[in-house]
Amino acid sequence: MLESVTPSTTPVTFPPAFLWGAATSAYQIEGAVREDGRTPSIWDTFSHTPGKTAGGEHGDIAVDHYHRYRDDVALMADLGLTAYRFSISWSRVQPTGRGPAVQRGLDFYRRLVDELLAHGIKPAVTLYHWDLPQELEDAGGWPERDTAYRFAEYAQIVGEALGDRVEQWITLNEPWCAAFLGYASGVHAPGRTDPAASLRAAHTLNLAHGLGTSALRASMPARNSVALSLNSSVVRPFSQDPADLAAAQKIDDLANGVFHGPILHGAYPQTLITATELITDWSFVEDGDLALINQPLDALGLNYYTPALVSAADPDAAGPRADGHGSSDHSPWPGADDVTFHQTPGERTEMGWTIDPTGLHDLIMRYTREAPGLPLYITENGAAYDDKPDPDGRVHDPERIAYLHGHLAAVRRAIADGADVRGYYLWSLLDNFEWAYGYEKRFGAVYVDYTTLERTPKSSALWYGRAARTGTLPDVHSIQ
Repeated sequence: MLESVTPSTTPVTFPPAFLWGAATSAYQIEGAVREDGRTPSIWDTFSHTPGKTAGGEHGDIAVDHYHRYRDDVALMADLGLTAYRFSISWSRVQPTGRGPAVQRGLDFYRRLVDELLAHGIKPAVTLYHWDLPQELEDAGGWPERDTAYRFAEYAQIVGEALGDRVEQWITLNEPWCAAFLGYASGVHAPGRTDPAASLRAAHTLNLAHGLGTSALRASMPARNSVALSLNSSVVRPFSQDPADLAAAQKIDDLANGVFHGPILHGAYPQTLITATELITDWSFVEDGDLALINQPLDALGLNYYTPALVSAADPDAAGPRADGHGSSDHSPWPGADDVTFHQTPGERTEMGWTIDPTGLHDLIMRYTREAPGLPLYITENGAAYDDKPDPDGRVHDPERIAYLHGHLAAVRRAIADGADVRGYYLWSLLDNFEWAYGYEKRFGAVYVDYTTLERTPKSSALWYGRAARTGTLPDVHSIQ
């Protein structure tokens, strides 16, 4: 068992202003994919392509949040949550990714924000959570430089519509997944397998963040906060052998440095450029790009699930494909064919991901050093388990409670160690469409019956709600 799960007589207490939130994304929960002017995104196209998702499942209805948002907000309020992070469907606002907004699409988000504020819940808006309008993909997608400028126009539209009521903004969610799972391994939309294109996509996403940040700041009150959410990897070498250390550096560059290098420091790591020089010459980085990308941030979001353990290539191992990011004949790690991923020891979730709260503490402290003085938020953290109702209709998930306790205790330790962590967003509020896994994996604190769409708070939701209301971590056995 995890040491942090062991009950303690000393309460784990969080700062009074700490935000207790939950997170979702538009395509995973909204449904209503053809209503009020919305057009297909790359995930509509990908999920309707045979063989791309488990069981051929898709988000056409998802959990119907578009029509049930008032009930979902009331549920958050009942649990005692103080913040909610959600994403905007770009193609609901700008169906072609260009031109004026469809007000019916924006109106949904206006209503959602108003409902959250009426219940005392702070909204946090993510502009991009992987659902690029299909027309922009048809024009080249994220490897195409123009997509960054289209994103900036979209950011301005949403900022002008919601910036008077929403103070917390996130430009991009996990650009690593968008670039490398979408364009290198192909296990995410749009399903392309071109390593050079994935590196161009990463740069365009960085440029989109910079341009989008500037567009938001030009269209909103100065009091608002602009951030982005990175799924930065905690990369550990298999041994201290120089070859294993070099392998860890290579994966760290591809997972982390490719984004935080230009965004936080205004430069790509030279080791990254050297490692990928046989794939691309990086000529897509134009003069002035790094200055556009390197905009001052008001906060940084960190998403964490599990650490990575890597070594130099083992001829008997599966290589970079065995990294926990889905099954593919193509690696999401361009230029890292000489790296092997290893399964880290310990208990695992239904995703096969090792449970290791120490990785979250390490990640927070790394970015406390990487970006001193920058407030941090844990914008995603959670676990999938095979949750089922009991005969009385209740859903007990003690494994998730233990997971949350361990990781929240790690956050509190980081705060005690000097990190400025201001909030935590559990992933996810609701069971939902889990991308290529369809509806097989349940991350929600709230159980959703996919036939009736009835919502049932799991014991973890009740436990987390108690933590939110008290600012302390309840005993893991306190919810029966």
